[in-house]
Amino acid sequence: MSSCAFRIVSSALVCAGLVAQDQPPPNFKANTNLVIINVAVKDKSGKAIEDLKKDQFTLLEDGKPQQIAVFELERLNGETLPSLEAPAPALKTREPAEAKPTSPGKAAPAPALKPEQLKDRRLIAMFFDLSSMQPAEQIRARDAAIKFIDTQMTASDTVSIMTLTNELRVVQDFTNDRETLVTAIQALRVGDSSELAALAATGADSTDTSGEFTADDTEFNIFNTDRKLSALEDAAHKLAAYPEKKALVYFSSGVGKTGVDNQSQLRATVNSAVRANVAFYPIDARGLVAMAPAGDATQASPKGTGVFTGSTYASNRTSFHDTQDTIYTLAADTGGKALLDSNDLTLGIKAVQTDFNSYYVLGYYSANPAADGKYRHVTVKIASLPESAKLDYRKGYYAAKVWGKMNSSDKERQLEDALTLDDPFTELPLALEVDYFQTGRDKYFVPITVRIAGSALGLSPKSTTDLDFIGQIRDPHGKMLGGIRDEIKLKLTEENAAQLAQRHVEYDTGVTLPPGDYNLRFLARENQNGKMGTFEMKFNVPDLSKESSSVRMSSVVWSNQREPLSASIGNAGGSNKKLLNEHPLVENGQKLVPDITRVFRKNQKLYVYFEVYDPGTVASPSVSAELMMFRGKSKSFESAPVRVTKPKSGRPNTLAFEFEMPLANIPPGQYTCQVSVIDEQARKFGFARAPLVVLQ
Repeated sequence: MSSCAFRIVSSALVCAGLVAQDQPPPNFKANTNLVIINVAVKDKSGKAIEDLKKDQFTLLEDGKPQQIAVFELERLNGETLPSLEAPAPALKTREPAEAKPTSPGKAAPAPALKPEQLKDRRLIAMFFDLSSMQPAEQIRARDAAIKFIDTQMTASDTVSIMTLTNELRVVQDFTNDRETLVTAIQALRVGDSSELAALAATGADSTDTSGEFTADDTEFNIFNTDRKLSALEDAAHKLAAYPEKKALVYFSSGVGKTGVDNQSQLRATVNSAVRANVAFYPIDARGLVAMAPAGDATQASPKGTGVFTGSTYASNRTSFHDTQDTIYTLAADTGGKALLDSNDLTLGIKAVQTDFNSYYVLGYYSANPAADGKYRHVTVKIASLPESAKLDYRKGYYAAKVWGKMNSSDKERQLEDALTLDDPFTELPLALEVDYFQTGRDKYFVPITVRIAGSALGLSPKSTTDLDFIGQIRDPHGKMLGGIRDEIKLKLTEENAAQLAQRHVEYDTGVTLPPGDYNLRFLARENQNGKMGTFEMKFNVPDLSKESSSVRMSSVVWSNQREPLSASIGNAGGSNKKLLNEHPLVENGQKLVPDITRVFRKNQKLYVYFEVYDPGTVASPSVSAELMMFRGKSKSFESAPVRVTKPKSGRPNTLAFEFEMPLANIPPGQYTCQVSVIDEQARKFGFARAPLVVLQ
């Protein structure tokens, strides 16, 4: 339906320092054909009922009876162990293992408990998201975990330790050796990856009524949210090897929203946890936070009258609650509980002990062999059970998805079905950017740019493959307003295939929309390996025709690459000349390629493009703009003002601005880039900013 471009673009990766680990990652295996349902049965007083027999249970999937192949009772008691400071009997139930030499200063990790030793055990995985916590919060989370292990751990508890810096690591597999667990937690390096904890503020301060702007200490963090959710999904996959109920205690300082969050990743993380019988128990390590009306010492002084009207406090409080919204959703949708606004973080771990009483493990092999990815409803019935008794179990699961054994018509149908599934695909990591440019009073051209991690494609030199792209744009009521459907033939050469692992593949297209709120769901599939990825986001096209006190501006495109249209390595089977004429990023056969991740190198140039509409004096417009870069609160660069007095060709009410800046003299680091626009004739001001990183 549209013209599109498809290319390989250069990329860079920002990594935080890691603690070296001698322990190899554990090998987890699971039988995906077996469906495990954990059923907790409690009487009216909340006490677990532990005397039920297999023949009392009836299992139904989508209303059809299933044969129970696995049946056992996990009996969990609440006997608290004595403190580690007091003499205590040995806690280890595993066989003695041969001691392994360790490097100086490191404790030997305890061998994992064998599957048969996990019988009648409560499985608690403590997940420390170091990339979301400041040092003080890391210390608070660490102390709470040690306190729980030392004074509140019961004889039924086994604990695993996981960490997230710039990757997920299993520091200690499940064990009940409390000394080993405490040593592993104490070995966590305070401050590790805390530089990733700051949120990237990508919009203007809604409470700034002064017409001025003070740059803050924003850090690059655009895809931090998806990275955290993806790590939680990976953790759920690892825990799926155990048929028992698992609790993942997630220590973090919330999960921020950055404006380009993939809603599909949140849904995929929840679904993976449900399939793996994992309940999330998030703990906000910030504890009970008292917010000062004007902000604390970590924030710049606010401008305008917001301090006096209360709007500054309301905005800060809303931002704080937004960081808790995602972790609350993770808990609610997986059957766990979130601990928010409490200084006693151990309460979040003790909630696992309260919720995880004795339960029955039921397993069956589904009579429905279809690997269609659809939701299967599960019903459990128990004969001769008092009416006052309560059952707690997951009410269904998503079937596996197999895409390899399909003909062309099946693949097309499955591609369309995949876009509507509530169980999204995350095998192919996607990043997506939506911009807007006004082409008429109620008409906007909306470029859509999608970036795919080249390393995820898994293609070899001289490989040829097809990539399918399908997308839907809907209004807030669910009505579909537009669609995208393209098939790209991609052929790699020896040269670009060798660099594919370190580069991105980018696809772009565009649609025309009126002002309003929209939801975009986009899916890509690589047909050689069958990998698929889903991205879902909400976006807004503002009505710039309304009267405004600020300069009317389009989206600001940040780029490090301008290339001929002929340089695309794939196409959609012909160009759409009308669409190319409307595309503001195409001029004289050259295309400005948006850099979604905004990571640049010193040997590149920074291109900035945006448009200003309806200037104060249309007959003789005069609008100036300048580009600035802030590192923390210090201004690192300021360009000379650029004044535009001639409208863009064919568009008398549009002024086009473009900056081209070499980065050779910019020191490597994290920056906040800002464009400031002044229309002196109309006495209007506007600005836009974005975080970016410059690498050596």
